[in-house]
Amino acid sequence: MEVGNHPQHINKVTAGGLLVALGIIYGDIGTSPLYVMEALIKETKQNIDPTVVLGALSCVFWTLTLQTTLKYVILILRADNRGEGGIFALYALVRRHAKWLTIPAMIGGATLLADGIITPPISISSAIEGLRAIYPDIETVPIVITILTFLFLIQVFGTSTIGKAFGPIMSIWFGMLATFGAIWIAKDVSIIRAINPVYAYRLLAEYPHGFWLLGAVFLCTTGAEALYSDLGHCGRGNIRVSWVFVKICLILQYFGQGNWLIAHAGEALNGRKPIYELMPEWFLIIGILIATSAAVIASQALITGSFTLISEAIRLNFWPKVQIRYPSLQKGQIYVSSVNWLLYAGCVGIVLYFRESGKMEAAYGLAITLTMLMTTLLMSYYLYVKRFAPWGVVLFLVVYITLEGGFLVANLAKFAHGGWVSLLISGVIISVMVIWYNSFYIKQSLTEYVKLDRYIDDLKALSSDFTIPKYATHLVFMSNASRLTEIESKVIYSIFEKRPKRADIYWFVHVEITDEPYSMEYKVHILEPDDVIKINFYLGFRVEQKINLYLRKVIEEMVKNKEVDVTSRYESFNKQNRIGDFRFVVLEKYLSIENDLSLFEQVIMKAHFFIKNFIPGEDKWFGLEASAVKIEKVPLVIQPVESVHLKRRY
Repeated sequence: MEVGNHPQHINKVTAGGLLVALGIIYGDIGTSPLYVMEALIKETKQNIDPTVVLGALSCVFWTLTLQTTLKYVILILRADNRGEGGIFALYALVRRHAKWLTIPAMIGGATLLADGIITPPISISSAIEGLRAIYPDIETVPIVITILTFLFLIQVFGTSTIGKAFGPIMSIWFGMLATFGAIWIAKDVSIIRAINPVYAYRLLAEYPHGFWLLGAVFLCTTGAEALYSDLGHCGRGNIRVSWVFVKICLILQYFGQGNWLIAHAGEALNGRKPIYELMPEWFLIIGILIATSAAVIASQALITGSFTLISEAIRLNFWPKVQIRYPSLQKGQIYVSSVNWLLYAGCVGIVLYFRESGKMEAAYGLAITLTMLMTTLLMSYYLYVKRFAPWGVVLFLVVYITLEGGFLVANLAKFAHGGWVSLLISGVIISVMVIWYNSFYIKQSLTEYVKLDRYIDDLKALSSDFTIPKYATHLVFMSNASRLTEIESKVIYSIFEKRPKRADIYWFVHVEITDEPYSMEYKVHILEPDDVIKINFYLGFRVEQKINLYLRKVIEEMVKNKEVDVTSRYESFNKQNRIGDFRFVVLEKYLSIENDLSLFEQVIMKAHFFIKNFIPGEDKWFGLEASAVKIEKVPLVIQPVESVHLKRRY
């Protein structure tokens, strides 16, 4: 069941919607109790100190309140793009107002993808390491890799069936966190005093090197971005209501762990995980199974989120047009094979490199801090564009730049201990985005367009010239020309010069990606009845491109309205009222040797065409049937070489 894919449902709250929200949104933030308090104690490099425990609990409480509740649940969920959320949806709302906003959008998207590589290993490793309480010498790495392998293998089949169990499993997980947390709080209710922010201040300002503990504190809110990213799947109302339950469960668990830690003041952790220490021995195996299930669900949510993020990046010209599959009828359920296996390789690499969740914590948090900072910048601009009170915009910006800036500085201390891994991954992703975005606009700005009406008489003459073999009854050219009256000069060259292409009707089709997520509209411009027709599709950035299907629907509508006659003009076929054949032509550009490029253009375009060697052609992207497609290579001359001095010999 899905709720909130359309604006009218965004504020609706239903029992099913709440269950879905629990299952797909809170995996990352919900599994944080597996490692947060352990990371905080380890960070001090000392035995358990009650001052640190109380200060850490206070920091966790106020981070969840200010960062997750106030920033994301109350404020940022307001910035929906036709019911959709996430950093790219937010960017789509404001990109027309300032070009520089592309930079925070790219950084935010890249670091969010990098987070998707680190979250599955740390969550699953933390859960499985609980087995060491029963089997101290158990090797956890093979178990973690086996679970990850299974998780990535099932992506190709879609997760709509097993996804129905996510909500109930996460409900059991949060119920377990709350129950054991409450049991331990009941042993000494004075632990609640940690809500007082004075304890947080004392830890950060007075405790030796206390400020640097913010890097570990930040781990409690790493999944906050998912609340916004999954807005379209669950709706604002369901997220806000379910968060109240989730936050209560998390706070109870953290404070319960706090009581256990204070009860063992002066001791070293020695590999003990506070979350499992709250459980009675007879329940431990059950608890580990529930924790592992929750970690797998958290990982699944990150993988699905990565697929969605890539599909949006493609339509915003941030990413190569890799093939996207839709393994189930469930809306929003997509599968991107290349991303799936890159994520898998990254996750396995992280497990083999770090081997333990405690060491992975060093790499975790740094990337997502940058994502949150970029979201803050984009949100501030959104509030400015929407004409919110200037003082409110400035207050929002100052508060969250200060808060997240503090987290970023503290997390930078992790750089040498593994944080470089997440920044390296982010850097590679940003490089691809910069290459693809710039190459798109280099090609776009230097593509020559001509007026179609100048060639109507020539096209009609070619269509009637029976001395030339017919190329197709209906010849469809995919075009980059957004204006209904224009076409690329390369298309005209292909029709008349390369090999004369005689057809009964010439169709020119352009696809434009809109800032609205699910719009599906089109415009028809009949330049010459039954001879030359231009169609522009306006598809939302989350709409699958099935141009074969969409064009067929448009033509059916035009035939019904008697705007076009698609009956074959072959004499034998015409008598039987048969529709003629359709043939698509896609022009694929290659870098011409006749170019005089700047160094920047050379690097960008060579990188662009290098990456293009590893991805399917545009015919696959447009969803065209391979049997009816002709791929034509045309040279991309960015700037012709003019300084050629040839001397004739006699």
